[in-house]
Order: sequence, then structure tokens, then C-alpha cells
Amino acid sequence: MPTPVGRRTDRPAPAYRVDRRIVVRLSIVAAVSYVAWRAIGAFGRPYNFFDMKIYHGAVLWWAEGNELYDFVAPSTTLGFTYPPFAGLVMLPMSLLPIDGAGFVNALASIAALAVVLAALLRPIVDRLGWPLWFTVGIATPMAVAIEPSRETLGYGQVNLLLFALIMADLIGLRWRAKRGTHHETADSPLARFVYSGAWAGVGIGLATAVKLTPALFVAYLMLTRQWRAALVAVGTAMGVTLATFGVVGGESRAYFTTVLWQTERVGAADMTANQSLAGLLARLYDSIETPGLLWLAFSVLLLTLGLSRAISARADGDELTAFTLVGLTANVISPISWSHHLIWVIPAIIVLADAAVRRRDASRAVPLRGNGVLSANGVPTLRPPIWYPTLTGLRHGAGALGLYLLFLISPIWPYEHQLPEVSHYQDGLFGALMENSLAIALIVLAATLPWRPGAEPAFYHDRLNRAAALTARR
Repeated sequence: MPTPVGRRTDRPAPAYRVDRRIVVRLSIVAAVSYVAWRAIGAFGRPYNFFDMKIYHGAVLWWAEGNELYDFVAPSTTLGFTYPPFAGLVMLPMSLLPIDGAGFVNALASIAALAVVLAALLRPIVDRLGWPLWFTVGIATPMAVAIEPSRETLGYGQVNLLLFALIMADLIGLRWRAKRGTHHETADSPLARFVYSGAWAGVGIGLATAVKLTPALFVAYLMLTRQWRAALVAVGTAMGVTLATFGVVGGESRAYFTTVLWQTERVGAADMTANQSLAGLLARLYDSIETPGLLWLAFSVLLLTLGLSRAISARADGDELTAFTLVGLTANVISPISWSHHLIWVIPAIIVLADAAVRRRDASRAVPLRGNGVLSANGVPTLRPPIWYPTLTGLRHGAGALGLYLLFLISPIWPYEHQLPEVSHYQDGLFGALMENSLAIALIVLAATLPWRPGAEPAFYHDRLNRAAALTARR
């Protein structure tokens, strides 16, 4: 009789088993990236590295021995408008073709954005128990798809890189406030220095030396008495600027005595792309120029409001919202804020979304958390909701979604008009509202963006210590 053959039970286990959850998550990231790409094609504009061509042509012109600020791009009236330090930083791009320089800038900008998002989202995903790589994998293409990011990448601009420099200082301040979380375990002097956060302020200083508007962050650091970071920022900006004077004195003198004050070099105030307060007022007045006194009055008001709210946000332990408010305020009060400058809506969306989740969590555990009671580490518990519990967080979530969709669709372009050929009221009141929609959103955010009390416990301890010291004096 043939011997029956049974099923083998000693079959070796596979050397590697694919986790289905990872496959599903990778598929979701790929799907989101594809949708983001299609959204850029649907809502974006043809770019062709327009600004990069100006920068590339300018540094090539400069490298050939000509004056940097004498360059005018062919078929335009546009030239180099950044400080000479920026010209030195961009000088290596003269070794690359225009498209090569544009793609290198785009890849570096996307990588910088991903790193910033990882740093900003990590405290949130750790609290919620989400995988960081998966969250950043979804957030990065979503952030790339909106107006400021896609315009920055398409034009070959540097806004995402400057954004990363400033947010690096936020991380440095976070590490400095924690004082020792990684410092004591670092195995080299360089690592101990990095984790100490003593360098915080360098990013703001470098960004200010490249573009002047980040100087508002120096004022914020001074107003919040973060003296070390403020001094580092000022020292960095002055140091690289003076060093640039030593290297290219002629260009430095030309920039600070002449070019800086030639506002017509960057374009007319009423251009649709200018979504600052100045551009809003110019279009409302249907004028090429901004009404000066009115702009000055509203700028002072919004500057005071934005900085005071940033100071309050930091005092309540939310440094991310504080930085975001300063960035939004700089966008609003700057005479020119092109749509690719409005990068600060990215952290604003994160703040709104996290506020919605926090308030939703609070509504589910109000009896356990009490009303304004301090937790064991001295951080206030989440505040109980003021709405019907089922709807708690709805307005913050709706605000985050609405803000994202607004900057994804960017309705300013279908209603773009340019004086003197066409009035800004050509399409009626609704058209004027759409043409100014991003500027209006910035002003509303600067005035109403909520902060999250105790979101950054390391910063909140500063307020508790000052309050305790004040109580002891009494």
C-alpha cells in the first residue's frame, strides 16, 4: 500500500512578513500625494521658475563682473531686490542651468517643509498616538498643494527655506525651555550645544539678513523678554550684513541707500498677487497706490493687535501660535505680500485643527478634568466646552477646513484685474471680495486665531514661575 503523505508541519516561517497597516498607510500617502498633484494642476498657474530666472540671471550677471542691482531681466522691468547677502548665498546657483537650480530649490524647499511639519506635528501625534511618518507623509503633499507653497516652488522662491529657518528657532527655544531633556544624554559637545537651544535666534537673524520682514520676530522676542534669543538674532543679522559689507561693499551701499527705497522695483501695490493690507486698500480704492495715512493707521492697529495676541499666546504656553501670529501680522502690515509669502497659514491650519481635537477631547472628559484645575505638572487642564458637547470643536475644525480650502482653491485669480486697463470692481462686489479673499483671511486670522493654553508645557512654566514670584512679593 502506498504510504499516505500528511501535510507538512515543519514548513519554515517566512523571513519577513509585510504589515498590512503599513501597506495601507503607504497607499493612503500615495493617494494623497496624487490628489495634491492634481490639485496643483487644477488650481495652480503656469510658473516656469519665473522668479528663479531673475535670480539666476542676476547672479550670472554679477559673476561676470557687473553690478548686481543694475541687472534687468529680459522682456521685463524686474531686477534683483534682495539684500546683497542673499546674492552671495545664491551665487553658487550660477554653476547650474536655470531648470537645475529651480529643481534643486524645489527639492530643498519640500524637504525643509517636511522637517518643519515633523517638528510641529510631533507633540500632537505623540498625544494622539498616531505614527509620525504617516502624519507627515499626508501633511506634506497637502501643504505643498496650497497657494503659498505651490507658488513658492513654481516661481523658484525661497519662502519655505526662510520659514524653516524661523521655525528652527522655535525648536531651539523649545529645547532651551526644557533644559536637559536631551542635553544630559548627548554624547558629544556639538550635540549638547544643539540640544541646549543656546543657538536659538540664529535662524531669525539669517532670515532677516535675506529678507527684512522677519525682523518683526526680533521685536516679538524682545517684547516677551527672550533676551538671549533676541540678541543672538540681532547679532547674527548684523554680523552677516557687516561681513557682506566687507566682501561686496559697493552692492551693500547701493542696496541700503538706493534699492531698498525703490518700492516700484517689486511691482504696483494694487496687483492681485499682493494680498497685504496695502494691496487690499489699494484695490478697494481702485487705485495703483495705497492710501498712505489710512494704511499707516490700520497697520499700527493690526501690529499692536497681532503682537499683543502673540504675547498672550506665549504667556499661556503656546509658542507655536505666538510665532504664527507674528508671521501673519508681518504678512498683513508689509507693503507687499505676494501670495507666495503667505506661508504662515500652514501653522495656522495646524493650530486650528489641534484646537478642534483638544476641545473635542475635553468634552468627553469634563467631569474628570474639572474646570481650570492644574494638572500634576503645573499645566492647566483642557477647558470644558462652552457649546453643546456634541458640537464642541466644530467651529475650530470648520475654520481649519475652510482655511485650507480657501488657500487650495485661491479664488483671487479668476477675478484678477490690473489698473489702469480694468477696474478692480469690474466683476462687482463679489468679484472684489474674491480678489481680496486671502488678504481678508489673513486679517481675520491675526485678530481671531485661538491659542491653546498649556499646549507647550515647557513654555508655560515660565508664566507659572513669574506668577509665583509675584505672589511671594505680595
